[in-house]
Amino acid sequence: MYKIKNFEENDDIKVLNELGAFKVVEYQRDLSVNPNTAMTAYYSAQMNVKRRQLVCDLSKENVTIQAGAMQWMAGNVNATTGVKGVGDLFSKAVRGKVTGESAIKPEYTGDGTLVLEPTYKYLLLMDTEEWGGSVVLEDGLFLACEATLKHKTVMRSNFSSAIAGGEGLFNLSLNGKGTFCIESDCPREELIEIELDNDVLKIDGNMAIAWSGSLEFTVERSGKTLIGSAASGEGLVNVYRGTGKVLLAPVNN
Repeated sequence: MYKIKNFEENDDIKVLNELGAFKVVEYQRDLSVNPNTAMTAYYSAQMNVKRRQLVCDLSKENVTIQAGAMQWMAGNVNATTGVKGVGDLFSKAVRGKVTGESAIKPEYTGDGTLVLEPTYKYLLLMDTEEWGGSVVLEDGLFLACEATLKHKTVMRSNFSSAIAGGEGLFNLSLNGKGTFCIESDCPREELIEIELDNDVLKIDGNMAIAWSGSLEFTVERSGKTLIGSAASGEGLVNVYRGTGKVLLAPVNN
């Protein structure tokens, strides 16, 4: 048995959200300061620049996390590579290479507590059921998910335009039933959610952070012709077609 004291019950820590095996905690103030850093710490807290951590309760579900994200763990916690053979290792290595994610994402099992490294980014908890059982993530946003979810690589359907637009060709997709956590530069309150019903969404830039796996994702000219695109000043845009939803950041960080 173990007890964790002066953590979640600390008056400097606030639980922001809970979903599935995950809990997001936020430090309301940075108390580890000196006269040289006190002013920065004060104004950071006023502007919502705060440290946040993801807490994983393995008694609810095994979890898979981004490599190197673990900070500490207590109780019965076992770490594995999640690799199920040579073929699985090769596929994970290829997926990590093309998506920019870590090739091997460790899986943690047991019934203890796992806490990830603190970050100043916003930690968003989601359920794949909200996305029709399949969600695609923008590169580098994945932090953790329940181990019930399958990881796949999805490729944009028009290879040449993606290269011309300077966008990545592949993205990480999470499939199945379970919850997951991503790191966002924007808080959830600022994110725009657009639902498509057999319709189309066009975005100038990679401002979409997540979208339904059911959507067709391409990169196209903003106008019907090269002259039209040049005249509009937009060039290439990211296009999402079909039925599903897109989570959109209001600013391109």
